[in-house]
Amino acid sequence: MTEWLWETSVLLDAMQARPMGSLPQGVTGISIDTRTLEPGDAFFAIKGERFDGHEFLTTAQRAGAGLVVVAEHKLPALGRVQAPMLVVDDVMNALTRLSEAARARSKAKIVAVTGSVGKTTTKEALRHGLSAVGSVHASAASFNNHWGVPLSLARLPAETGFAVFEIGMNHPGEIRPLVKLVRPHVAIVTLIAPAHLGHFRDLDEIAEAKAEIFEGLVPGGTAILNADDDRCGLLADYARKAGVTSIATFGEGAGADFRLIAFEATREGAKIDAEIAGEPLRVTLATPGRHMAQNVLAVLGTAEKVGADVGAVAASLAGWRAVKGRGARHRLALAGGGAVTLIDDSYNANPASMRAALDVLARAEPGAGGRRIAVLGDMLELGTSSGELHAGLKESVLEAGVDIVFLAGNEMKALDDALEGVGECHCRWHETNDELVADLEKTMHGGDVVLVKASKSIGFSPLVETLLSRHEDRTQAPSPGGDAGAAAADETSGGAK
Repeated sequence: MTEWLWETSVLLDAMQARPMGSLPQGVTGISIDTRTLEPGDAFFAIKGERFDGHEFLTTAQRAGAGLVVVAEHKLPALGRVQAPMLVVDDVMNALTRLSEAARARSKAKIVAVTGSVGKTTTKEALRHGLSAVGSVHASAASFNNHWGVPLSLARLPAETGFAVFEIGMNHPGEIRPLVKLVRPHVAIVTLIAPAHLGHFRDLDEIAEAKAEIFEGLVPGGTAILNADDDRCGLLADYARKAGVTSIATFGEGAGADFRLIAFEATREGAKIDAEIAGEPLRVTLATPGRHMAQNVLAVLGTAEKVGADVGAVAASLAGWRAVKGRGARHRLALAGGGAVTLIDDSYNANPASMRAALDVLARAEPGAGGRRIAVLGDMLELGTSSGELHAGLKESVLEAGVDIVFLAGNEMKALDDALEGVGECHCRWHETNDELVADLEKTMHGGDVVLVKASKSIGFSPLVETLLSRHEDRTQAPSPGGDAGAAAADETSGGAK
């Protein structure tokens, strides 16, 4: 017997749709991307910035779509499309209505995560940890914007025990409508940091925009804040103004509800001693970095707030690893013998995440004769502070004991200038990524540890793929999960921040 994600009769009612053709009894999934569509899915013909899903209906039909959701005004141009259809006023609005129906029918404990850094990592750690105590649904990749959140909600199975949603933003007012769809029981703000400052006056304005997440909390819901964040108090004020009465914190300070007592970096990752709501807990992590330990505190605190077995969640985190572009590690064989450790943190970058990544590099132990190499690209959306913030990475580079720095991008020229003639750190700036990777290939030798980090659109993810294609990868990298991207809604452009 087929297990439907949605019965077609419910889709019709929820989306206020008009049926056309011989409709199936139900659909097994929701897709906006013909490249990842599975047989039996409902294909929503979303119109994105570059593509219109209505142009891919024949492809969706060939891929086995159970039905397609199309806009009324597009019908005259769809004469040759024979797939069963649900006709709606606007496809994006229909998807949003379906997401509201998904939330209304769900009995899951819902968690929403935002912040300048650490959203996706925290979301993935929650997905992994909570799966030890129940069924978990979480947004794929960085599906955290105006289409990603409704899509993730619409995919929420009715019987799921826990659901985790990442919510991002680039401008004020973007989180508010999304969190009101999600209506979480727990809302986490990981950290307020200089990201997309080009759209905000200062960090206080970023905090105010992130604090919109509190407006969607269900009555009695909990806000979880970073006690070590300078804007923790400001966020708590915004939470109270939104009517939140349950506020908890995580961090290293003595007053934190979910507290890091001790941190020990290990070759495999880290060991941490924590105190969760007054109870001591030892946690072993396979993912290195003090910032990862901070994320884990938020995960364990969330588990406590949703009534999960905290010990079981903590134990399961021993098997959790960072995913592609967010700290995943590879062991690459070199043609002349030996291997290098590649730390792929290429998905995104701002000053706070750069410093955290450099700290991970500092704690990494090169092999015999090996060096610490940092491959850094531009951090974007920093506005008029960009030059100062790039140059300001100098101290973090030096403190990390980096031997060689490879830089690319116009903004990184400021760091190149700041490092000129400083200490024993050799710095090389390149005009293009191709020139950088060619220089890097000639320079690497066995025992090196190489960190790669930049804002996504700088193109360091393809740089990593180039390295992986040229060298045998002796480390099995974990799958990031979720869809590969969406043509119709331009998923390949990534989510909000």
